[in-house]
Amino acid sequence: MDSSAFSTPSPSSTPLLLPNERVRSLTEPVNEISHNNFWIFGYGSLIFKPPPDVEMAVPGYISGYIRRFWQKSHDHRGTPTAPGRVVTLIEREYWETLDDPHAKFERPDSRTWDHPWKSAPCLCSVGSKRTNGYTVHLVPFSPSKSAASPLSTIPTIVYIGTPDNDAFAGVEADLDGLAKLILTSKGPSGYNKEYLFKLGDALVDLHGRDGEEDDYHVVDLVRRVKRLEAAEDEIIDN
Repeated sequence: MDSSAFSTPSPSSTPLLLPNERVRSLTEPVNEISHNNFWIFGYGSLIFKPPPDVEMAVPGYISGYIRRFWQKSHDHRGTPTAPGRVVTLIEREYWETLDDPHAKFERPDSRTWDHPWKSAPCLCSVGSKRTNGYTVHLVPFSPSKSAASPLSTIPTIVYIGTPDNDAFAGVEADLDGLAKLILTSKGPSGYNKEYLFKLGDALVDLHGRDGEEDDYHVVDLVRRVKRLEAAEDEIIDN
């Protein structure tokens, strides 16, 4: 994905934000929002496959959260009997209590990158993605310097699979096991590995190689899955 293809707001086109809305914690889902325009922070497949009628998108990041492949996918990249894995966001304060094997690679000031997009409310009705454990939350987003935004933060809507949802897998301590699961899983939306590879490519397009430290978890899983994939291909060839 070429992030330069997305337009950014000019000072004369300040977006309609969620007025006077206190930004909620991830543990406090939004039950009702009634505004004319929305900014959506899509940290997974929505990065590489946004809706077709996006009005504008702005590169940047949110702080205080960790992107992890810790959400089971029963309906897109897996099946009810063999769920795949997709990303969710973990509040950093909670994540720091966990024994994450990738923790030593996480920077204290790590950021979760995306290019939130502005669209009409029909694309983000609150109840539209409560399936498979996701609920709706508000999180402050910081546009990157390249966005030339007149705003320092923008409240964005985020769909989160919180740790208390039934599809939350929890810490995946066996990274090679997780890589094998992603390599072999498939659902109605396609192969799980395709989701991982496209997300990895989109993140590089978004923040460049210099930002890999913010997404080491994804970068490392891409390497592990491709290594397993190459090993399987070699066995087949022989």
